[in-house]
Amino acid sequence: MMLRRGFILFLPRLVGLLVVACCSMSIVYMLACTPKGDNQQLALPRVHSPTVKEGYEAVLQEREEQHSNYIVSLKKQIAQLKAELQGRTEQLKKMQNQYPDPLDVWLDHSNPEKAQANLLAFLRSQVDKAEVHSGVKLSTEYAAVPFESFTLQKVYQLETGLTRHPEEKPVRKDKRDELMEVIELGLGSLNKPEGVGNAKHRVYTASDFIEGIYRTEKNKGTLYELTFKGDTKHQFKKIVLFRPFGPVMKVKNENINMADTIINIIVPLAKRANKFRQFMQNFREMGIQQDGRIHLTVVYFGKEQMNEVKSILENTSRSANFKNFTFIQLNEEFSRGKGLDVGARFWKGNNVVLFFCDVDIYFTAEFLNSCRLNTQPGKKVFYPVLFSQYNPSIIYGHHDSIPSLEQQLIIKKETGFWRDFGFGMTCQYRSDFINIGGFDLDIKGWGGEDVHLYRKYLHSNLIVIRTPVRGLFHLWHEKQCLDELTPEQYKMCMQSKAMNEASHGQLGMLVFKQEIETHLHRQKLSSKKT
Repeated sequence: MMLRRGFILFLPRLVGLLVVACCSMSIVYMLACTPKGDNQQLALPRVHSPTVKEGYEAVLQEREEQHSNYIVSLKKQIAQLKAELQGRTEQLKKMQNQYPDPLDVWLDHSNPEKAQANLLAFLRSQVDKAEVHSGVKLSTEYAAVPFESFTLQKVYQLETGLTRHPEEKPVRKDKRDELMEVIELGLGSLNKPEGVGNAKHRVYTASDFIEGIYRTEKNKGTLYELTFKGDTKHQFKKIVLFRPFGPVMKVKNENINMADTIINIIVPLAKRANKFRQFMQNFREMGIQQDGRIHLTVVYFGKEQMNEVKSILENTSRSANFKNFTFIQLNEEFSRGKGLDVGARFWKGNNVVLFFCDVDIYFTAEFLNSCRLNTQPGKKVFYPVLFSQYNPSIIYGHHDSIPSLEQQLIIKKETGFWRDFGFGMTCQYRSDFINIGGFDLDIKGWGGEDVHLYRKYLHSNLIVIRTPVRGLFHLWHEKQCLDELTPEQYKMCMQSKAMNEASHGQLGMLVFKQEIETHLHRQKLSSKKT
């Protein structure tokens, strides 16, 4: 392995030497071919000499022979260099064929000592490649990987999303364990005696830890810099640790056939016939026409607007020749959890993927495949993070008209946000939903039931796939804050409403709208005067 690396490092130098040699020969050739100065020129016969013609012919013949000799010499040397380069290339190919995939070498169980040595060499090389001992040249200011800082109690982070705070206690167990581990390693290093002797050493404890910073380079590892109190007020101890990432390991290579995997989309509904009409347009295009492996279950609460909803469903069935739907009507108060639970248990066919969906959701055919690929009975459930749309009237208020819905569905910070606090849209196999116990039916109305189910899966042995997806959108709709709410609840409701209306910058433009208009008016008057 070391021989191979050495040769790979030597090959660019060899090519460079060959280029330099060729350039040197070209320079010699040019110097040789340059006409000589007046003092060094060959004696030419005078114009009026009777042997003028013969003299010129002799000189030209001598020059031609010199040029020919130089050309022949250069051609020979170039041929030799090409042959040497070809030989080196063949040697490299032989060495590449001799050594298989690096992963096979690192994980060679027939020679554990060699595998361990190779792995150790790789981990050490990760330290050299990371920004530990020296910096690297970056293309732009955005290419820098920022550090985050932490103390014994808090983490100060840049990427907060909508659920985390700039300053907070580490909530995730893996993050808590990671930071406590590096602090303990730092203390262990400080308390390890240096040298041999009976001299007493200060014992450092966690109370001596001041702060740390860390950052992760995804393909190299995590760098930690820990600062501890020193022996005096202005002295400090700094420990630098690096957790190198190991080589990529192939875990699985499998073919997945989803041709017969049906998704049962379950939608709980009460009233909202216009929203259901818009939903069915999306369902028809993406679910029926593009995907085709779909079933729709609508669980309707009450009777108001029920006939209109059934008419929309039946019209879609006739026009698209679609029969894979179920309509369930419940004469009781709306409960999202109850509707989804009833819809899931009503299915009588084979095990099926359930997609719990709301009427104000837009999905693509690509998302339906993601729903299938990220679920596995008894193994995985899928909790996508959808993209929530801002109020189109604010986003496109400066336009002549609001674009069509399809044109609005673009993922930018000006158009919406990742709804990382929502857990209502989820895909799982029916068998997993039944085995986990379904929804808590004591929860009435809208909200709370999704988090309860999510926690059940987190407390189980199933793998929860949580990731942003580009094909699932929450369409904007006006949020109503009822007068019956307490002052604190009303305040929280209004904050949530503001967050769903527009981005920070767009809301700022609304706040300063009068100031902006005054400025534009002054600019207009000023231009007229000039």
